[in-house]
Parts: sequence; structure tokens; C-alpha cells
Amino acid sequence: MQSKLKDTGRMWLWAFLAVIALAQFYVVRELLAALALFALGFAALAAVIASLYALQKTWELVVQRLALRQPVMSMAKVTNMASVARLASADPGNPKAA
Repeated sequence: MQSKLKDTGRMWLWAFLAVIALAQFYVVRELLAALALFALGFAALAAVIASLYALQKTWELVVQRLALRQPVMSMAKVTNMASVARLASADPGNPKAA
């Protein structure tokens, strides 16, 4: 009778240990899934921030290059503009010549 109780107790002990081990595997799987989701989320956030940074640096470069160019109005002289106006008025196909 005593050995039968020992065998039943051992069976419950092994079953309990198996349940704990399986629960640990489940917890580990859940933690790994959460880690993967957080990693994807942070990677997406980092990609958005990096693209905004690159866009801002590109915009800075464009503004800097445009600032170095000569203004259009300073390149055209009044005499040149008058000669262009005379050419436009002399062109018969120009609707503004009239």
C-alpha cells in the first residue's frame, strides 16, 4: 500500500513539474513574441525619424544652394529688358504684341 502511495505521489509530482515546465515554455514564447513586436515597433520608429532627418538635411542643402545663386532680377539689366520688349512687340505671332 505504501509503495502505491509513493507511485501516485511521484506521478503527481512529475505531472506538476511538467505543468511548470510547459508554463515556462509558454511564458518564454510570449516574452519572445513581445520582444519581436517591440523590436519591430522601435525599428519602424527609427526609420521614420531617420527619414525625417534625411529630409531635413536635404532641405537644408537645397536652401543653401539656392542662397548661393545670384538673384534673377540682378542678372537682367534694364537695357536688356527693353530690347526683349522690343523683340516681343516686333514678333507678329505674339498675342501680347498688340
